[in-house]
Amino acid sequence: MKLSIERGTLLKAVSQAQSVVERRNTIPILANVLIEAEGDQVRFRATDLDIEVVDNAPAQVHQAGATTVSAVTFHEIIRKMPDGALVELTADSAAGLLHVAAGRAKFKLATLPKEDFPVMASSEYTANFTAAAGVLRRLFDKSKFAISTEETRYYLNGVYMHVADSGGGDLKLRCVATDGHRLARIDAPLPAGADGMPGVIVPRKTVGELRKLLDDDEAEIAVSVSETKVRFATPGLTLTSKVIDGTFPDYTRVIPVGNTRKLEVDAADFARAVDRVATVSSERSRAVKMTLDEDRLTLSVTAPDAGAAEEELAVAYGDDPLEIGFNAKYLLEIAGQVDRENATFLFNASGDPTLMREGDDDSAVYVVMPMRV
Repeated sequence: MKLSIERGTLLKAVSQAQSVVERRNTIPILANVLIEAEGDQVRFRATDLDIEVVDNAPAQVHQAGATTVSAVTFHEIIRKMPDGALVELTADSAAGLLHVAAGRAKFKLATLPKEDFPVMASSEYTANFTAAAGVLRRLFDKSKFAISTEETRYYLNGVYMHVADSGGGDLKLRCVATDGHRLARIDAPLPAGADGMPGVIVPRKTVGELRKLLDDDEAEIAVSVSETKVRFATPGLTLTSKVIDGTFPDYTRVIPVGNTRKLEVDAADFARAVDRVATVSSERSRAVKMTLDEDRLTLSVTAPDAGAAEEELAVAYGDDPLEIGFNAKYLLEIAGQVDRENATFLFNASGDPTLMREGDDDSAVYVVMPMRV
């Protein structure tokens, strides 16, 4: 194998691939990236056996071939090369080396046989559809903060992507995440071809890797879903992942429908005020007490070892007075999802779940459980 490729193009492709590689693993080949050169393309493939990333980049291929090399070391070398450099890669399979050259810099890297590299088995996908990158980014970005980190409830360690009826027979593509303390439910119009899609739980790591595909608002992402795998692809990059083998709980039971006490508040002002009053406590889980009166919200925190803080906000509230407490971190994360000016909170009683949405838009709904204060 022998090829020449521009440093910026190479770095972008290798960055995506090496981020999938597990730093600590007992199988040496999984620390490597598979480089395959053919025609006028070079393909970089990396996997941790649960996720596989394949990135295609244009290159001048002088001799077709393939090899594998340490993903982290290779990435570091390319990252430290000067912008605009032309990088030459030459594989010497007899010596088990990859020669990397750019200008006067030359490296020899140990390789492993390409035959040892595991390729994720292909899957028969039951649903194939196309969605705009911006739509998928909103679905996953607004829900991922609520993914559980509790390994015992592994079925909550991801985002549940499925087709849902939003009422009146109107089907939506929906993403839901919850950790039992807070829940995010985000809807988007159902793309053509997605109606037969099985519901799948996309793992946390996959959601993080997927984010790198979704930066370009104009990009169209080809999505394929089966009972065991999900694949997201652009013309140059394909991300394939196993899904979590478990049943996501019936989240509809925890979304309150009878909350009538309505608070409207400027989302940015609210987030800043919560952040300020929570400063007196070193514990991020410290409860922030919300005291609601007519058109007035008082946020307060009491920390026996550090002191107390209180801040008042002008809000729109016309219902009975209410005192309710929340984890400061949860309030900040939910307020941080609001793209519109106003956040709307709907309360029932101080011990019941609270619902939050962005203004009057119900395509993004958040639920947070209160704390005793």
